[in-house]
Amino acid sequence: MGALRICVDARVPGSGAVGGVEQVMIGLASGLSKLADGDEEYLFLTYRDAAEWLRPYVHGPCRIISSPAGTRGYRWKQLLNTTVPAARSTWHELSSVIGSRTIKVPKSDGTIEKAGAEVLHFANQNGFLTEVPTIYHPHDLQHVHLPEFFTRRERLVREVIYRTFCEQAQMVGVVSSWGKRDLIQHYHLPEDKVRVVPLAPVSMVYPTPSGEDLTSTQRKYSLPEAFIFYPAQTWAHKNHIGLLEALAILRDRHGSIIHFVSSGRLTEFFPAIQRRVRDLRLTDQVRFLGFVSPLELQSLYTLCNSVVIPSKFEAASFPLWEAFLAGVPVACSNVTSLPKQAGDAALIFDPDRPEEIAEAILRLWTEEALRRTLVERGKKNVARFTWDRTAHTFRAHYRRLASRPLTEEDRELLAAPPLL
Repeated sequence: MGALRICVDARVPGSGAVGGVEQVMIGLASGLSKLADGDEEYLFLTYRDAAEWLRPYVHGPCRIISSPAGTRGYRWKQLLNTTVPAARSTWHELSSVIGSRTIKVPKSDGTIEKAGAEVLHFANQNGFLTEVPTIYHPHDLQHVHLPEFFTRRERLVREVIYRTFCEQAQMVGVVSSWGKRDLIQHYHLPEDKVRVVPLAPVSMVYPTPSGEDLTSTQRKYSLPEAFIFYPAQTWAHKNHIGLLEALAILRDRHGSIIHFVSSGRLTEFFPAIQRRVRDLRLTDQVRFLGFVSPLELQSLYTLCNSVVIPSKFEAASFPLWEAFLAGVPVACSNVTSLPKQAGDAALIFDPDRPEEIAEAILRLWTEEALRRTLVERGKKNVARFTWDRTAHTFRAHYRRLASRPLTEEDRELLAAPPLL
């Protein structure tokens, strides 16, 4: 019996395009690249014109293979979404009337079969039909819980794609027990098919900024001396608007002028955020930087006063883990899996109540003893999660799905209760 060959679908259009999904792939590549004690080969499938973003993290038993397809179609779609959102919405609403017959579920182009893959890991919500045993990550069912943030067409596409690939998969991967319960409830999946494999902060594989790096980042973005930080693409559910309203409350009711910096790709919802900034007269307090490099992201964590995560929905929050790892105090929403992920290491608030967000920000801004306590607790919390453990756990599942012999460590990891 030869080496077990696993393929990880890493087809994204490049750095900064897909937020947390990109981080999952980088973390998984870095973790699997360090597994030198097994007889496995890991193939990372990328678009033919979009592999460089992943290459620095792939080595050892891992290598990149290219799909014949390129990213041109995706980039045209992204341009349409960001420049003419009204046309996008109209087209989606019209096309959804035709029904699910217009939604084509892609089939394998043969690349992974020709490469000899015995297990295929879809780390993205998209995928394709194949006879190769698969692991599929729907990541979250946000469209079920917050349908107002999606067009009718988008909800329909998600339902067809998610249900098709959940049905095809031999294993459906989730990051938390909350996510597992949610999938089982809404998609009626067998309990033993849905497996919890917690992830880890991808920032642990990013470079550590020097003093010169911190100065360079501060100058490049003209950062204030003190600021709160929220790294998140500007989707509506990320709730930047709720945070802005909290800042206005702090200014108007408490006389506290607190600066806010956000990084992450600017989506089609960003104009609505800009309008709210102007309406609340916060232009001088707020900076949206767009996508930043890993080194700049690390610098921003080091420079900020605290991290505030007002999201209305998360499968799990990478910024929460990253802030813990960076030694930064955090306040976050009380939704989905976030309270369990935060534990006692963050202030918790209702994301629909800006006054609660404001209170949490003010406490982080003014209470030094609280900040020290949260930092200490955060470091203990995040120490449980590593990409090494995640990679070993997925390797055990790859072996299980390929009917390969399991080690004692594999059995222990597969039987271990979920950390999240």
